[in-house]
Formats: sequence, structure tokens, C-alpha cells
Amino acid sequence: MTISRRAASLSRTVVATAMGACLVAGCGTLPGSSGGSGGTITVMTFAPEGTGATNMPGMTGMAKAYERWANAKGGINGHKLRVLTCNEKNTPSGAADCARKAVAEKAVAVVGSYSQHGRAFMAPLEAEGIPFIGGYGVSSEEFQSPLSYPVNGGQSVLIAGAGHQLGRVCDQVALVRPDTIAGDTLPVLLNAGLRANKMADAADIRAAEDSADFKPQANEALAHTTGTGKEKEKGCVTAVLGERTETFFDAFRRTEPQRKKPQISSVLGSVSQSLVDRTGGRESPFEGAYITSWYPVASDPVWEPMRKVVTDFAFGDDTVDPDDSGAQTTWIAYTVLSEIVKRFEEGEDVDARKVKRSLNESQPVKTGGLTPDLSWRYQDMRAVAGFPRIVNGQVTFQIVQAGRLVAQPGEKSLDMTPTLVQAPRTA
Repeated sequence: MTISRRAASLSRTVVATAMGACLVAGCGTLPGSSGGSGGTITVMTFAPEGTGATNMPGMTGMAKAYERWANAKGGINGHKLRVLTCNEKNTPSGAADCARKAVAEKAVAVVGSYSQHGRAFMAPLEAEGIPFIGGYGVSSEEFQSPLSYPVNGGQSVLIAGAGHQLGRVCDQVALVRPDTIAGDTLPVLLNAGLRANKMADAADIRAAEDSADFKPQANEALAHTTGTGKEKEKGCVTAVLGERTETFFDAFRRTEPQRKKPQISSVLGSVSQSLVDRTGGRESPFEGAYITSWYPVASDPVWEPMRKVVTDFAFGDDTVDPDDSGAQTTWIAYTVLSEIVKRFEEGEDVDARKVKRSLNESQPVKTGGLTPDLSWRYQDMRAVAGFPRIVNGQVTFQIVQAGRLVAQPGEKSLDMTPTLVQAPRTA
């Protein structure tokens, strides 16, 4: 009995010593840590909510739906997914606070987020080496920081694409845009698209981002696009004002003369299918509007996997609209994250440094036909001044017909990178 007890005691001592050494050496995984088979991967998605300007609650809503879906099927490559969300508040301090929270919570990435305040959120993330995957694309830092991995070409390719779309049908163009630092780049980019079609530059009409009265801008846009008096000339008005785009076009419609209606247009994010539905569908004032997008039309079957996740895991959250560009961008960004994590060895620890390295070195990532294959290797970067991180310059051209956003007849998707390469530097 004494020998048996001594043997048992010695065995327990050896096991305890081995466990302690293993914890010190880092083998295995502590509950709640970011690595190991069955460990937890923490990420963050932030976006503005409840503000007086652009709000994107569908992005954080989509992130939480993705979290539930991923975990319901066993996580990502054996890792439970933990998604933190944060209200960016449309302020630099709000954006910085969200980034610092991601740092404090040891997030391995910030995924599918929206902010105009790139300097505020990128600095804390860069200091800790946390990659920023698939931001919405409204800040120039998203296309400059080596820690940013955009899935679309951002506002830059949309606006240049809008110039291309309008340059084929318009004689005069007026642009109504926010009087902000981000807004200051828009005329240069729109004009690049117009010039590619040998069109004159657009009139640049500024508006306060949170304005509720756009009558002065509506009058100015109308004067520019109908002022020649030549019946055969066609004027076009494009507005890129986020959630305030609807308010502007309501003012424009009230000002617009019945004898000569300018063509109206906008871009994805400022006009959406839900906006058309809400404003009357077939009777909407957006009927006939030209829209430039990054992605296939919402009715395309390639969106079906996302729609099923929204149906099954959004749990009645009506902010998560499958037709919304913010939700779509977030879905694509999480698809990229998932594909990158699946490339790790089973049971391998996952941290921000390894995610960043994999993004920098891996073969192109497929997104199920929603974008071209995405790769952020050095050889895949484009030579776009001010936007060196662009790897996807593709846009699609759409039109509102019978109350639905559909592909514009006769127009195929187009890579706007060559147009941006020729554009003056804007950042």
C-alpha cells in the first residue's frame, strides 16, 4: 500500500509539473484564448448608429448574424467566433474608441466596418498589428494603410464609375456631395470618369453632411443642368450624401421643372433597394435613376447563401437587409476572414500577426462570385496614386426599373482602375 501511494503521489507530481511546463511554453489553449482547436477567435465590427448623418446598423447586425451562423456549424476551422460590435458615432473620437476596444479585447481583426475617420481608427490598430478587413471604403486610409485589406474599391471606384455611367448619356453633370474632407475627393474622381468619355467636368455643389434643407443645392443643380436652354442637351444630377440623399432628391423633385427633367443618379450606399421600396417602389421618385455599385444586383443568385443566413440567424433584426450594401460588404469581409482562418493548420493558434501574414502571403481568396478573387500580395496591388491598397476596382451599372434595381441594359461590369490611375492624386 505504501509503495502504491508513493507511486500515485509521484505520478500526480509528474503530471502537475508537465501541465505547468506546458502552460508556460504555450502548448494547448486556455479557455477563452484566441488559439487552439476549440479556442475562441475574437473580432470586431464597428459602424455608426443613431447619428444625424449616415448610419450603418446593418453592418453590425450582419456581423452578429454571421457569428451565430458560424458557431451553429462548429465555428471556423474548429474555433468559436466571438464578434464584438461598437457604435462608431460618426466622430473621430468614436472611431478611435472602437479601435481601442478592439485592442483591449485582443481582437485578431476588425472586419466589415464603416467609418469616415480613417486616421482615428487606423493608428491604434496599426500600433498593435491588427488587420482591418473589408471596410466600407469611405476613408482614404483604408486604401493606404498596410494593415488594411479592402474587398471593394470604396467610394473612389463608385464615383469614377458614376462618371463613366453618366459620361455616356449626359451633356452637363452636377454633383451634390458632403462638405467634408472625404467629400472633397468626390469631384476629382467623378471628373476622371467623365473625362474618360470626353465630357466636361461636373459642377461641384457642397452641402452640410447633416443638413435637413437642400433647397439651395437643388436650385443650383437644376440651374446648371437646364441652364443652356438647348432642348436636345441632357442634364444629369448625381447626389452622394449617404442617408441624406433621399432628402436632397425630395427637395430636387419639388424644384424640378416639368418640361425638362434631368437624369438623376447616385451610388450604392446612398441609394438602395430598401430606399426605393420605402419611397414608393414603382412610383418612387428614384424610378429611372442610374446607380453605380460594387457588386452584382441583389436579385442575383450569388447572394442566396447570405440571404439564408439573414433569414435563419438575424432573429428578426430588421436592420439587416440583404439588399443593403453595408450588410453585403460585411458578409464578403467575413467570408474573407473565414477563408483565411481555414488555411491555418487544425488546432493552430490564431492571432492578429498570423492573420496579417496570411493575408499578405496567401493565394487569392474566393468570395463565391461576389467579387473577383481577392489577393493583397505585393504583386497584386494596383498603381493608383493615393489608393495603393486597391485590389478590386470593379463596378457594376444598375438602373431602377419598375421599382427594382436591375442591371443596366448593355452595360457590363467594368474595372475602373485604369481610370483612377489617370486621375489626379486625391489623397
